[in-house]
Parts: sequence; C-alpha cells; structure tokens
Amino acid sequence: MVQNLQRLAAEWIVSLSLAGAWVALVLLQLARNAIAVRRKTQKPQASITRVEPPAAVRAAPLAERAEPATGVRMAAMAAAAEPSLSRGAIMSDNFDVVIIGGGPGGYNAAIRAGQLGMTAACVDKRGTFGGTCLNIGCIPSKALLYASELYDEAGGEKFAKLGIKAQVSLDLPAMMAHKTKVVGELTKGVEFLFKKNKVEGIIGEARIASPGQVVVKLPDGTTRTLNTKNIVIATGSDVMPLPGVTVDEERIVSSTGALSLKSVPKRLLVVGGGYIGLELGSVWRRLGSDVTVVEFLDRITPGLDGEISKQFQRLLQRQGMKFFLSTKVAGVEKKGDTLRVNVESTDGQKQVLEADVVLVSIGRRPYTDGTGLAEAGVKLDPRGRVVTDAHYKTNVPGIWAIGDCREGPMLAHKAEDEAVACIERMAGKAGHVNYDAIPAVVYTAPEVASVGKTEEELKAAGVVYKVGKFPFTANARAKTIAATEGFAKILADAKTDRILGAHIMGANAGEMIAEMALAIEFGAASEDVARTSHPHPTLSEAIRQAAMGVEGWTMQM
Repeated sequence: MVQNLQRLAAEWIVSLSLAGAWVALVLLQLARNAIAVRRKTQKPQASITRVEPPAAVRAAPLAERAEPATGVRMAAMAAAAEPSLSRGAIMSDNFDVVIIGGGPGGYNAAIRAGQLGMTAACVDKRGTFGGTCLNIGCIPSKALLYASELYDEAGGEKFAKLGIKAQVSLDLPAMMAHKTKVVGELTKGVEFLFKKNKVEGIIGEARIASPGQVVVKLPDGTTRTLNTKNIVIATGSDVMPLPGVTVDEERIVSSTGALSLKSVPKRLLVVGGGYIGLELGSVWRRLGSDVTVVEFLDRITPGLDGEISKQFQRLLQRQGMKFFLSTKVAGVEKKGDTLRVNVESTDGQKQVLEADVVLVSIGRRPYTDGTGLAEAGVKLDPRGRVVTDAHYKTNVPGIWAIGDCREGPMLAHKAEDEAVACIERMAGKAGHVNYDAIPAVVYTAPEVASVGKTEEELKAAGVVYKVGKFPFTANARAKTIAATEGFAKILADAKTDRILGAHIMGANAGEMIAEMALAIEFGAASEDVARTSHPHPTLSEAIRQAAMGVEGWTMQM
C-alpha cells in the first residue's frame, strides 16, 4: 500500500513538472511575439542628423579638441547599448512644430515641446547646437573671463595683500583649450537633451517654403521637406557691422575673432562700450593688453542705471582701461603691423589712434537671412526684427518668433523664457514672460547686474520712488575676500513699497541679482527683502541692507 502511494506521488510530481515546463514555454513564446509586435509598431526614437567636422578639426591635437563630459559619455554608452531600431532610424517628416535655429531659444523650445508630448524638430546650420551663445558667445567668453581673472589676481596685488607670493606665466593655448573643452561638453549636452525628450535635431539650412512646410538643405546637398503644424523662428542675431570697416577676424575682429586670438595684442582698441566689448576688453587687459574703448554715446553701458554706469567706468579706468566717449570711428587703415584708427568726436575733433588689434563690438542685429520670411509674408519692423503679438505669433497663422530676432533685449535667458512661453501657448497653456523681471549681467571683475527699472526710466515715466543703497566696503564678507568695490541699490515705489528695480556692482553680482528678479516676479516690497533672513557673513547681506535703506533703517552703516 505504501509503495503504491509513493509511486502515485512520484507520477504526480513528474506530471506537474512537465505541465510547468509546458506553461513556461508557452509564456516564453508569448513574450517573444509581444516583443516582435512592439518592434514593428514602436515609433523610432529621435536622432541627430550630424555633419562631420572639417578635416582641420579632426586633425587638431587632442589638447585642442573638446572632450565630452562624463555624463555625456555615459549617455552615449547607454545609447550604443540600445536595440539597433533606434540607431540611425528614418524619422517621420511630419511634426507638430519645427523650430528654425538651435540657440538658447530654439533648443529650449524644442525640449519644452517634447516634454509636452509634441513631435518636434530643431534645425540649425552651424554644425553643433547651442547657437551663438554656446559656441562663440556667452560660454567661451565666460571661460576666458574666469581664467584671465585668476591670472590677473595671481600676478597682481590681490594675492600679495593676502600673503600669497606667486610667480605666474601665461599659457594661452592651454587657456584656449579649456574654453574649447567647455564648449564641446555643452554642445554634446544639447544633443543628449534632444534625445532624452524625443526631439529630432537636424543640421542644415532651413527655409520656409510655405506656412506648414519647411525645406532643409542638408550638408550633403540634398533637401528634406518637413511638414508641420507650427513653425518657430529662433534664428537669433549676428554681429552689427561698422560701416567702412571690414572684419577679417585676425587683426580687425568681431567678438568671434576676439575669442580666438593666437597671441596677446600689445594694443587693443575696442569699438563700442557695451557689455560684450567691455567683457572681452577686460579679458585681454588682464592678459597684458593696453586697452582703449571708443564709444559713440556719452557713456558706457547705456542700458544700465546711470549711477551704476558712471561708477563702473571709473572702476575700469582704475584697472587701466582708457575711454574716448562721444567719439565715432571713421575708418581703419592698415600700415604694416599697425592699425591706424581714425576717430572723430561729436564736437568735430579728429585724431588717429594706433592699435595692433581692433575689436568691433557695436551691437548685434536680428538674423533672418535665407529663411523665406518675405516669401511667406511674415512682417518685419524697420530694424529687421520679426513682428509678433504678445504671444509670439506673427501675422501669418502657424508661424511664431522668439529670441533675438524679435523685439526686446538680446539675452540668452530672455530667449529661453520666450521659448517656454511660446510652446506652452502653442499647447494651449498660459505661458507668459515678465519682461520687468529679466536680469542683465556684465561679467567683468567686479560684475555688474541689473533687473527692472533704472532711475532714468522711472523719472521719465513720472513714477515717484525711493532709493536704498549699501556699499560693499561695509559688508563683512566682502572685506574677508578683499572684494569691497561697488554697491547694491534698490528702487521701490514711494507709495506701495513694491520693488521696481535693483542694481548691483560687486563680486558675484550676477548670482545675487536672481534674488531681486524673484522679488520683482512675485511683486515683493522692499520690506519683504529687508525682513528676510540672509546668512552671515555673505555678500547677499548687502542686498538686505539696501532694502532696509529704502525705508531709512540700514543697520550696518
């Protein structure tokens, strides 16, 4: 009896094992079928249509090439491990939105569109995304500004005052290599963000064939037609030319050439006293150049608060810069190794200034060449800017515009804000930009930062206001780091105490101004800032003390 039961139990165990194996085989086959169906129906992931770099770049020494950031390298490794379906896939030519221009406005518009579930393509002809800002503007200039500031401090009085004795020498190629490396890392980062948000990045020249259709000339000479519900013009801006002066990017340079000089010029003449000219002039002055600035207006940085601008010029003069205000450049002559710059003041006085390199930095103009705007019927204003309404719509349905190519300050973060608002409006959301809360920064040493209204603007508008100021000479943190130049200034409505503007000249002003931008965005009063605890000792305490000063109760001075 026992033996029969044991045999029966063994038979049941074998039967159950066979049944389990059969079930496992069925489930495995079902899984394989599901994977096959998914591969047939799955939408290919976004790809970047790339162009090979010029042979000169491919042959450049490793030290001069950009090395991808660790995060980007990891992303590339992850992409390589994906199924071949997403590698080099042919994308659809139908999109919800096509963005023309891959700068801060364009690539952020594409990313936001992807986040909101829209099919998006971003077209740029440069060869790398990021626009002027990332490739030949904001980012490379800040890399050189930082490096040159450290060089100047190490070889100047500041280190000596702090008890540090140093002998320094300049390795300009290494400094330039750092700049190139940073740019390379960040352009790769944009491509990664496109992939992450399922945006197709296309390298090529885009032209609007008609509302809803964009034709792209690819690097190999072929064309690709993109059908889209919406088109966003985000083509940015270009260097403003100086009549009668030809830029060769070697001796007569724009900001692009000034970022890549092969040696430190003995004499640098900067035409234009705006943000870009003063920043790049500061770089080369720190590295050893004798810098002269020629400005047509009667003051530098005309968009800044008048008091800040005046103090800023005095500070730059103490650093060694020379200024010719109310003066225009009539022409530049090449005489051997010397450039003879003919200048004329507004009162008719003429003279010749000599330089080794001339930097033309008189501003920027909207760039819309070759985009087909005229053929599409898109209106431009007398300054060549695309005309839009408050929601970034042009006069042609389905065509929008953001960034430097439309009205407003030509700032990368302004373009980013407009990109988000434009796409959100397109998606039926309530995107908006508060233009009174967009800060501006001059990245010299010390920095100058501003947000909101200036005193001149408030006076012109007839607004009654109060002023609170606080100098960094009275700030404990500024004293400890030997950075006491400058001051913080807050303007508030005399009746409501609402903050109308804030202006800072001092170390790290570009970081501190964000607090005041947030205050303006939320409609804060000066008392709100004055009664908000700020860590001690910090430079930001100067802002709090200035806010206290609006109502006359500054405590640290």
